[in-house]
Amino acid sequence: MSYYLLEERIRPCNAEDIHGGTDSKYVAVLTTPEWKEARDSFDMGIELEPDAGNIHNTKAEVNYDSLTGTFLIPDRHDLKEKDSRFAFALDEKGIVFIDDSGKAEEMINVIRRTKRWREPSLERFLYDFLEQIVDNDLALMERYETDLDRIEDEILSSEGHGDLARVNEIRSDVRELLVHYEQIIDMTQELEENENGFFSEENLRYIHLFMNLMSRRHDSAVSLREHTMQVRDLYNSQLDVRQNRTMTLLTVITTIFMPLTLIAGWYGMNFVFMPELTWKWGYPVVIAVSVAIVIFCLILFRKKKWL
Repeated sequence: MSYYLLEERIRPCNAEDIHGGTDSKYVAVLTTPEWKEARDSFDMGIELEPDAGNIHNTKAEVNYDSLTGTFLIPDRHDLKEKDSRFAFALDEKGIVFIDDSGKAEEMINVIRRTKRWREPSLERFLYDFLEQIVDNDLALMERYETDLDRIEDEILSSEGHGDLARVNEIRSDVRELLVHYEQIIDMTQELEENENGFFSEENLRYIHLFMNLMSRRHDSAVSLREHTMQVRDLYNSQLDVRQNRTMTLLTVITTIFMPLTLIAGWYGMNFVFMPELTWKWGYPVVIAVSVAIVIFCLILFRKKKWL
């Protein structure tokens, strides 16, 4: 188990420091067995017990004298397969993370290394903690946009081929991000409501700031999802264009050979009284007529812009 006081920097401490009547807010990180053993010492009025072993989404729930919830944070390198899960319990004195994955401790250590607060508060800690969850998502979306732009160029090139599998993969990842963002927004709204009065009105601005940040991230993800749909539509339209060109070419070839087929069939009947069969110039004339028909058709189709 780990204990910290929220001062100018996050300062490690022991259990006695946070239960000794200090004015500083605290953060604690416990495993599930440690929480079950020490939960009564935090004196939180918990009706809905946080369970780190049974987490399916990110949410927050208001209790009589506390706020509990869970985090499910997808791994940005593998959004569909890997994630980190932990629970939390919060009141006006501080926040306890019930974490068997080590993710919460890792995020707290990042804040310890990078943040220094002029006015430390629980609300500011929550802002920095929550911001880490989506901190690198803009870079992730930029990579997705770059991939989609590249695939668009490939589709519009002369070859007309595009990596549609990659488009589907990006679309699936963005869908996972959107679900994740919507859950975080719902949780942040619970914090913003401040039903139990755990946050000061002055410091609620940090919760508002994070809500605005999440709205922008959500809008970016929605735009990216629409981009994937546009690329899919472009691929399908280019596929239709190529199919239409193929059908046009086949139609032109068929049209050219129809009169030639008629001539071949006509003179293939070999009736006895067909004068052309014994005519000296019959064969050259048929060749000339056939060539003339082909040239005429090609000129006509070029004029009609079918070729």
